[in-house]
Amino acid sequence: MARLATGLWIGAYLARLGAEGIPAHLLHKGDDRAGAVAVKVATLNGRASLFTRSYDSLGERVWTALLSDAAEAEIDAAIRRQRGYDPDLWVVEVEDPKGRHLLDQLGLKE
Repeated sequence: MARLATGLWIGAYLARLGAEGIPAHLLHKGDDRAGAVAVKVATLNGRASLFTRSYDSLGERVWTALLSDAAEAEIDAAIRRQRGYDPDLWVVEVEDPKGRHLLDQLGLKE
Protein backbone atom coordinates (compact mmCIF):
# COMPACT_ATOMS: atom_id res chain seq x y z
CA MET A 1 0.00 0.00 0.00
CA ALA A 2 1.36 3.40 -0.96
CA ARG A 3 2.01 5.79 1.89
CA LEU A 4 0.67 9.32 1.93
CA ALA A 5 3.40 11.93 1.39
CA THR A 6 4.42 13.38 4.74
CA GLY A 7 3.75 16.98 3.70
CA LEU A 8 0.17 16.09 2.75
CA TRP A 9 -0.34 14.17 5.99
CA ILE A 10 0.90 17.15 8.03
CA GLY A 11 -1.49 19.50 6.23
CA ALA A 12 -4.42 17.17 6.85
CA TYR A 13 -3.45 16.69 10.50
CA LEU A 14 -3.22 20.42 11.15
CA ALA A 15 -6.59 20.95 9.43
CA ARG A 16 -8.20 18.18 11.52
CA LEU A 17 -6.86 19.67 14.74
CA GLY A 18 -8.11 23.10 13.67
CA ALA A 19 -11.56 21.69 12.93
CA GLU A 20 -11.68 20.38 16.51
CA GLY A 21 -10.55 23.73 17.91
CA ILE A 22 -7.20 22.35 19.05
CA PRO A 23 -4.37 24.84 18.45
CA ALA A 24 -1.33 23.42 16.65
CA HIS A 25 1.52 24.69 14.54
CA LEU A 26 4.48 23.43 12.60
CA LEU A 27 7.79 23.83 14.48
CA HIS A 28 10.05 22.21 11.85
CA LYS A 29 9.44 21.26 8.23
CA GLY A 30 11.02 18.03 7.02
CA ASP A 31 11.19 16.16 3.74
CA ASP A 32 7.89 16.61 1.87
CA ARG A 33 7.69 13.03 0.69
CA ALA A 34 9.15 10.83 3.37
CA GLY A 35 10.26 12.74 6.46
CA ALA A 36 9.64 11.26 9.89
CA VAL A 37 7.10 13.01 12.15
CA ALA A 38 7.23 13.94 15.83
CA VAL A 39 4.25 15.46 17.64
CA LYS A 40 4.78 17.47 20.81
CA VAL A 41 1.63 17.80 22.91
CA ALA A 42 1.98 20.70 25.34
CA THR A 43 -0.63 20.88 28.10
CA LEU A 44 0.21 24.53 28.84
CA ASN A 45 1.27 23.84 32.42
CA GLY A 46 4.98 23.31 31.77
CA ARG A 47 4.43 19.64 30.89
CA ALA A 48 4.28 17.89 27.52
CA SER A 49 4.41 14.53 25.76
CA LEU A 50 6.25 13.50 22.60
CA PHE A 51 4.90 11.04 20.04
CA THR A 52 6.55 9.49 16.98
CA ARG A 53 5.37 7.10 14.31
CA SER A 54 6.73 3.57 14.40
CA TYR A 55 5.71 0.12 13.21
CA ASP A 56 4.00 -2.60 15.24
CA SER A 57 4.69 -6.33 14.94
CA LEU A 58 2.28 -6.58 11.97
CA GLY A 59 4.05 -3.83 10.03
CA GLU A 60 1.29 -1.29 10.66
CA ARG A 61 2.15 2.29 11.57
CA VAL A 62 1.34 3.27 15.13
CA TRP A 63 2.00 6.32 17.27
CA THR A 64 4.29 5.70 20.22
CA ALA A 65 4.84 8.03 23.18
CA LEU A 66 8.59 8.59 23.53
CA LEU A 67 8.05 10.75 26.61
CA SER A 68 4.81 11.24 28.53
CA ASP A 69 3.93 14.05 30.93
CA ALA A 70 7.53 15.26 31.08
CA ALA A 71 8.88 18.75 31.66
CA GLU A 72 8.45 20.73 28.46
CA ALA A 73 12.18 21.57 28.48
CA GLU A 74 12.93 17.82 28.45
CA ILE A 75 10.66 17.35 25.43
CA ASP A 76 12.32 20.27 23.61
CA ALA A 77 15.77 18.79 24.32
CA ALA A 78 14.65 15.41 22.95
CA ILE A 79 13.40 17.11 19.77
CA ARG A 80 16.73 18.96 19.36
CA ARG A 81 18.62 15.67 19.73
CA GLN A 82 16.37 13.92 17.22
CA ARG A 83 16.73 16.77 14.71
CA GLY A 84 20.50 16.61 15.21
CA TYR A 85 20.61 13.21 13.51
CA ASP A 86 17.48 13.56 11.35
CA PRO A 87 17.28 17.01 9.72
CA ASP A 88 14.25 15.86 7.69
CA LEU A 89 12.16 15.42 10.85
CA TRP A 90 8.81 17.19 10.86
CA VAL A 91 7.79 18.53 14.27
CA VAL A 92 4.23 19.57 15.09
CA GLU A 93 3.34 21.21 18.39
CA VAL A 94 -0.18 20.73 19.70
CA GLU A 95 -1.26 23.00 22.55
CA ASP A 96 -4.15 21.62 24.53
CA PRO A 97 -4.68 21.64 28.32
CA LYS A 98 -6.53 18.30 28.01
CA GLY A 99 -3.65 16.69 26.11
CA ARG A 100 -5.78 15.93 23.04
CA HIS A 101 -3.81 15.08 19.91
CA LEU A 102 -6.20 12.96 17.79
CA LEU A 103 -3.38 10.60 16.73
CA ASP A 104 -5.42 7.58 17.79
CA GLN A 105 -8.29 8.42 15.44
CA LEU A 106 -8.91 6.49 12.24
CA GLY A 107 -7.32 8.24 9.29
CA LEU A 108 -4.52 9.84 11.30
CA LYS A 109 -2.59 6.65 12.00
CA GLU A 110 -1.20 6.57 8.47
